[in-house]
Amino acid sequence: MSNLNLKHLRYFWAVAAHGSIASASEILHVTPQTISGQLRELEEQMGAKLFQKSGRNLALTDTGRVVFSYADEMFRLSDELQDILAGRTPGAALTLTVGVAMVVPKLVAYRVLEPAMRMQDPVHLICTEAPLSDLLADLSVHKLDLVLADTPLSPTLNIRAYNHLLGESGISFFATPKSARKFSAKFPKSLHGAPMLMPTTSSALRRLLEQWFERQGIKPHVVAEFEDRALMKAFGEADIGIFTSPTAVENDVVEKYGVRVIGRTQDIKESFYAISAERRIKHPAVSAITETARNALFSPI
Repeated sequence: MSNLNLKHLRYFWAVAAHGSIASASEILHVTPQTISGQLRELEEQMGAKLFQKSGRNLALTDTGRVVFSYADEMFRLSDELQDILAGRTPGAALTLTVGVAMVVPKLVAYRVLEPAMRMQDPVHLICTEAPLSDLLADLSVHKLDLVLADTPLSPTLNIRAYNHLLGESGISFFATPKSARKFSAKFPKSLHGAPMLMPTTSSALRRLLEQWFERQGIKPHVVAEFEDRALMKAFGEADIGIFTSPTAVENDVVEKYGVRVIGRTQDIKESFYAISAERRIKHPAVSAITETARNALFSPI
């Protein structure tokens, strides 16, 4: 017997699995006549009948049952191979390795990554936090699937990676309930001379805040500076000073730290990026992350 035509075998498998040519036709999006013709060719090639009439449906012959058992195993293995080539291990969780730049707020990182943990197929998430330069180096040698950052990859860096803009958010100012009552009146002028917790000078947000203060004619009293914005919020929770966070996670900040919103501004925008080694995102968990961030979490640019 000459080599089997796998297309014919796939049509046979679909008819056997779904019980009729009409059902297989709907699944495969081909006409019943096409399936009937290819089943006849397969039977001629094998020299045996594969189906017999059973009322309005088709039933497998003895030979058909043998062929179906082999075809079922073949196509199951084919599906497993496609999963492996897509980076998945059959029967195991899909692994997603993410680097989070230290300047990205923890609550933002959580909200961005959360959709991956709610996918129908299980995802094993591995998170690393480090300076952006270190994370990009790991991305370049495929140690990471994705990097979350507040700035795009610079074109001057000799790294083959691509920026995927997730969106942007305005800025909210927070303080303890006691201090919020004092500083919320006449915002933003009330920030003049107020105790302020700020990102360090290496942060893009620090420069944006200083420019905004200058335009408003405001000079707050900077009492502390932080690289870790979660630590900054802990100091704010202790009423050491006023702090900022993206408006996109405003409700999370209020709930987690027991603080209140003093005011907001859309004049300062924080942008967030997913940086990957792929121009076109193929990893299913990364696709879930980017789609949810763009459609639900952030304002599109």
